[in-house]
Amino acid sequence: MNRSYQRGVYRRIVVPIFPEAESNAALALARAIAQRGHIVVVGLVSVPEGETLSMAALPARRVRSVLHRWQQMEPRIRIRERVRASFQPFLDLSQVVLEEQADLLILEYPAHFEQMGISLNEALSIYPCELAILRGEVSSTAHRILVPIRGSVQAEQSLRLAFAIAQTTNAKVFPLHIVSPKEPFLDSPARSLVSVLEQISEVERKIVQADQVVETILDHAQQADLIIMGTMAKPGQRSTDVGPITEQVLHQAPCSVIAIRSSRPLPPNLGEEIASASSISVLVDKWFGENTYYADEFADLSYLMKLKEKQGITISLALPALNEEATVGKVIQTIKSALMDDVPLLDEILLIDSNSTDRTRQIAADLGVPVYIHQQVLPEVGARHGKGEALWKSLYLTKGDIVLWIDTDIVNIHPRFVYGLVGPLLLRERIQFVKGFYRRPLKVGDKVQAGGGGRVTELTARPLINLFYPALSGLIQPLSGEYGGRRTLLERLPFSCGYGVEIGLLIDILETVGLEAIAQVDLQERIHHNQPLQALSKMSFAIIQTVIRKLERRYGVNLLQEINRSMKTIHYEAGRLYLEVEEIAERERPPIIEVSAYQEKLAARKTLSPT
Repeated sequence: MNRSYQRGVYRRIVVPIFPEAESNAALALARAIAQRGHIVVVGLVSVPEGETLSMAALPARRVRSVLHRWQQMEPRIRIRERVRASFQPFLDLSQVVLEEQADLLILEYPAHFEQMGISLNEALSIYPCELAILRGEVSSTAHRILVPIRGSVQAEQSLRLAFAIAQTTNAKVFPLHIVSPKEPFLDSPARSLVSVLEQISEVERKIVQADQVVETILDHAQQADLIIMGTMAKPGQRSTDVGPITEQVLHQAPCSVIAIRSSRPLPPNLGEEIASASSISVLVDKWFGENTYYADEFADLSYLMKLKEKQGITISLALPALNEEATVGKVIQTIKSALMDDVPLLDEILLIDSNSTDRTRQIAADLGVPVYIHQQVLPEVGARHGKGEALWKSLYLTKGDIVLWIDTDIVNIHPRFVYGLVGPLLLRERIQFVKGFYRRPLKVGDKVQAGGGGRVTELTARPLINLFYPALSGLIQPLSGEYGGRRTLLERLPFSCGYGVEIGLLIDILETVGLEAIAQVDLQERIHHNQPLQALSKMSFAIIQTVIRKLERRYGVNLLQEINRSMKTIHYEAGRLYLEVEEIAERERPPIIEVSAYQEKLAARKTLSPT
């Protein structure tokens, strides 16, 4: 299964090995940041001009010995089968970078440059991929990573690399903003970056006024284990110059240094909008790398049970349903058997029905699951249509400290749809809400399109998120029906009554507890009955209303009039073409904690619970 979802992840890293430069430090760095990527190692032997290439025989043997040793140590390493002998090894290395379509090339300074006979700036000109120039070693016990920032989007790649290393070493990242005393205020790009860094808990940023930039960096380097700096570039161009500041730090710093050159040209316009987008991408990429999980990581149910028992928490699963007699029985049987009867991971399962007219409720009741009709729950607040209404009322009905929801129309149901959601919540206390994602095949006639599902997500939800809430843009399927979270959070959130419930919850969670509290889990593949295009159009209309409502509250403006809540739908029939107006008003329920009946139920539970 292809798991290379994250933009910014290094999927293919190239490291050269020479007879006199075994690249231990470069390979250690590659192993730290490769994550699920691959490391490609190429052996090179440099032969002086005027000599015969046959002189490379013995040095090549030494290189092959080193390659073999590394291959035994690290399964992710793939060895280029031929050790290359060359008068110009830097060109051979460039060819390998192109052939491998490398994301990153790591060169040790000064050893690799001496072996290839090139300068720092020549390396920046030759290699088209991202380039990391490493002086010293990146220790697995590194505690402090210093990232000097001089107020521009050049800091983006330095921060990406710093976060990748910190994820492996548990180091702290220290962005250092250096501003001139004559202009003590951060420019627009730097302000955008600061606003993003404030959302990352493990970052300790510092702003320093100083004219002597190099001296200031070297002074702070006394307490650092590693410095990561960007190279110099002109707007509209890719960097071909290390720059005097980075070069001095590379030579003089008392700790290890990485000079990182992005493969992308610097934007021609360093305006606030571009800088802000660049800064947000750092936050999103970091979140994606750290908060994206896979259901098979949590297949060991005994381990999950140990985590649950240690934390002393209870878990509820509520199943929303409307006319799902074809699938609801198998969903209940599969989950109940695996996660209640065999392993008591779930403390309760209930069905919250939206007044089905088929046998949905009867099937669930026959399988021993409590059944509720959401229109009859909390009668004092009234009844509204929609899935969001059912989810909101299920908070009143359930007891668990963690509340999960999965749809009941899943054809290929598997316990992973539940334990995959539970896993991150049990594993990390900081995570408060988990969304599932999956491949959604789309059946058109007799043909199945592997990734054709999720049309409303791609055509409506994701564009709106990228426009107005870009911090959520790393969520692969923001509208998925499989998700859950901690009651202490969910009870404080308003719920849209209809199709806007999923995107509304995400926006409110982002603004309530921040991006780091959200995780997503790969549930592999989900097969269900696809809806007709007209139904998807109504769904999109409700989602757009929900996003606009959130924007109204954020900016204190009224964008929607009542007339905007009706939608004209187009109907084709034999000999007829006509319009029909349908009311699709996406209403909202307040946080359930504000409902008196819920407060009374909570108080009663606390009274009955043992002290």
